[in-house]
Amino acid sequence: MTKTVGIVGFGQMGSGIGQVAAGAGYRVIAREVKDEYFQKGLGYITRSLDKAIERGKADQEHKDKVLENITGTTSLDDLIHCDLICEAVLENIDVKKEVFKELDGLCRQETIFASNTSSLSISDMAAVTHRPGRFVGLHFFNPVPIMKLCEVVRTIDTSDETFDKAFAFAESVGKTCVTAKDSPGFVANVLLVPYLLDAIRQLERGLASREDIDNAMVFGCGHPMGPLTLTDFIGLDTILYIADIMFEEFKDAHYSAPPLLRRMVNAGYMGKKTGRGFYDHSKKK
Repeated sequence: MTKTVGIVGFGQMGSGIGQVAAGAGYRVIAREVKDEYFQKGLGYITRSLDKAIERGKADQEHKDKVLENITGTTSLDDLIHCDLICEAVLENIDVKKEVFKELDGLCRQETIFASNTSSLSISDMAAVTHRPGRFVGLHFFNPVPIMKLCEVVRTIDTSDETFDKAFAFAESVGKTCVTAKDSPGFVANVLLVPYLLDAIRQLERGLASREDIDNAMVFGCGHPMGPLTLTDFIGLDTILYIADIMFEEFKDAHYSAPPLLRRMVNAGYMGKKTGRGFYDHSKKK
């Protein structure tokens, strides 16, 4: 039974996973390389909870419970007694492998390892450990406290017991889960990213303005936001990174990044997080 959850990487994604796990009653041990990064993650959680209280979605008691259930550390050694460890570090396969290789030498054999990667191979990460059967993907979506989906990714080695426990954990923190095999993009991104790339191609070709492309999908198809607005929100660099991984895997032009996207990323136009993407986000409305 899962009681203690380890989080490696406490940025926006890691802190979001920590927040929903702590809110569901789990003891959370969050590891960051520096305490200041852990404190920054706690800041994300505090602001998220304060907004939820303002909207009437949470109360002070819940906020206190979440913060009380989270402990920070700068040492992987402090995760050795965790029942499940979810990695949410930089989206770099070598960095992730190094984390799991070190954890594998520290943790009990029963501990389940999970990665929050949105596109990298779970099997490749599992291969550097001695527990491929107890390795799974748990792909939460940003912002984790709000987005309801979690993709539970199983490899050819993932045991039924591991998969069932990981699936149950994700459901217990309030997520609607879908099962995906270990393939680039899993379910959501393999469908979403080509749609976003096609929108960028049409803008590049001059089919319509950015506003008209977005409005066509919002008011014509009922989407909550247009594809270019969504790309800004996700991050142009993130979309480019995922597209390159999927193109490398499938060699299908449908996943090929448009030249405009690559030029914008090279110029530092990453979207909302840098203040500029397809739209100007530098001024608060």
